[in-house]
Amino acid sequence: MMIARRSVSFRHPIQLLLIGMATLAALSTVDAQAEEFTLVTTEMLESPDPSDWLMLGRTYDEQRFSPLDQVNKSNVRHLRMVWTRGLPAGTESTIPIVYDGVLYVVSPINSVLALDATTGDLIWEYARETGPEIALQLATISSKSLAIYHDMIYYTSPDGYLVALDVRDGSVRWEVESYVRYSGAKNTSAPIVVEGKVITARACRDQANCYISAHDAMTGDEVWRFYTAPGEGEPGGDSWGDVPTAKRVASLWGLPGSYDPANGLIYWGTANPRPYTRLSRHGSPDGTSRTAPADLYSNSTLALKADTGELAWYYQHLPGDDWDADHTHERVLVRTRLNPDADKVKWISPNIRPGEERDVVVHIGEGGGMWVLDRNDGEFLWAMPFPVDVAEFNVANIDVETGMTEINWDNVFKRDGDTVLSCFHNTRSYWPMAYHPGTNAIYVAFHDYCLGMTADLSSPSGWTNRAGRLRPGVDLDKAHALGKIDLTTGVLTRLYESAVPGNGAVLATAGDLIFWGDADRRFRAFTVDDGEVLWEIILGGVIQMSTITYAVDGKQYIAVMTGDGNSATRNPVELAGLTVPRGHNAIYVFALP
Repeated sequence: MMIARRSVSFRHPIQLLLIGMATLAALSTVDAQAEEFTLVTTEMLESPDPSDWLMLGRTYDEQRFSPLDQVNKSNVRHLRMVWTRGLPAGTESTIPIVYDGVLYVVSPINSVLALDATTGDLIWEYARETGPEIALQLATISSKSLAIYHDMIYYTSPDGYLVALDVRDGSVRWEVESYVRYSGAKNTSAPIVVEGKVITARACRDQANCYISAHDAMTGDEVWRFYTAPGEGEPGGDSWGDVPTAKRVASLWGLPGSYDPANGLIYWGTANPRPYTRLSRHGSPDGTSRTAPADLYSNSTLALKADTGELAWYYQHLPGDDWDADHTHERVLVRTRLNPDADKVKWISPNIRPGEERDVVVHIGEGGGMWVLDRNDGEFLWAMPFPVDVAEFNVANIDVETGMTEINWDNVFKRDGDTVLSCFHNTRSYWPMAYHPGTNAIYVAFHDYCLGMTADLSSPSGWTNRAGRLRPGVDLDKAHALGKIDLTTGVLTRLYESAVPGNGAVLATAGDLIFWGDADRRFRAFTVDDGEVLWEIILGGVIQMSTITYAVDGKQYIAVMTGDGNSATRNPVELAGLTVPRGHNAIYVFALP
């Protein structure tokens, strides 16, 4: 570990005196912080102060809703930039956290910053020392966020460690390896802290590293581990057919899970099985079932007991995926009234009593589709193709009595060299959605894109000529949208449409505003009801993830980051004819005058 310090060349004794005085003042500030720091407790994580943003989605339910309303529809047009801070070049797809006036953020490459949330001034920097053998990984991997508990910040580093840092000065309290190095695994998700345990997941390329784990938040000792691809002879293992255990892969590269303290369950999403096609995984398209379960626990919602890691229930959204249509991002927890509109929602459980209230888990897949499940036992409630219903959708049918999904066999590669168009592709990805309780609606930024792909058994991935394509018949000017989905009825309203895609996180506030930014550097505030744009500013780069709000001394701030992100928008951006700024990583913070 290394604490970065500014190098100064002295030419006059007065400089020495001034620097010495500044150093003493800084040390006094650090000592004061050490004495005054209030420990972050489980109770605070379960019910955070509205001024803080303590985890990726602010709260365990991943709603990304802030109760702050100082900035609202009547005054948002007066927002002004109050500070900005440049960051090094490199991949950036993270969301900061804020506690007690300090903003903590992952910075390229392989460092963590603690900043004064009102000015952006540096309090401390943790810069991890690593060897040249992982230089490329450092430039291309970004953890999605940090976690905080007690007096520690938790960071999943690109070189394969879970690191606990002291909140006061960034010094290392403990660190443990989070996967087997050089196995192809990566720390691309983010940690959350639940009941005194740091929960992490990782991208993986072999069964041995495909797991969700819990470490004691105070010591780093491993408490439990759950593998997302069961081995031969284990429950669910036969769903992989003859694939050897070591080659069973259901990755966890995306956004971290949510948690319900009432029932003690953690909800986490998994990605596609690898290799990508059934032909390359099984040697035959029928090497596993056409209906769930197939290649467990790929493309599933997992409900794990927080104390033991034991599987309480699972639901598989896409059985035996053939196209890398991930279902690995956040699960939003909501209590909602249910009365799905049969004209809009394709699959509805007959067990729903119209108007009844349920505690539900809401999921929208990267490969499209939206599901609402009972969060206590995983009971299927309703689902629909998302963003639209087309014949090329990768789910052909859902048994509404059982919730069992069936793969679209017309799109499955039957022979080497087959080419298909499957829908959808990166329709929403690592940029999280938001929920507003006042409208009982999910707000999600999405791309109306399908996937062109050719089976290629000579390739390790199983495919070639793979690229996103506009869905046939879609007007480019309307191909990217900010959608509002009523959770009672399932009705989708496109609030905003554009030729420009976006990887920005969606933020909902009690000021009845939605904040979201796009790949053309535009950061906007929309009304929650009809999507009217009330405020807009042009920033210095592509808006990535990041958007949060917090308050210090009664003043509300809106923070957003620009940067060089992952590849999810590459094809849509190229098709839209845009030249994307590269490598401009910065934090921008706004407030009312």
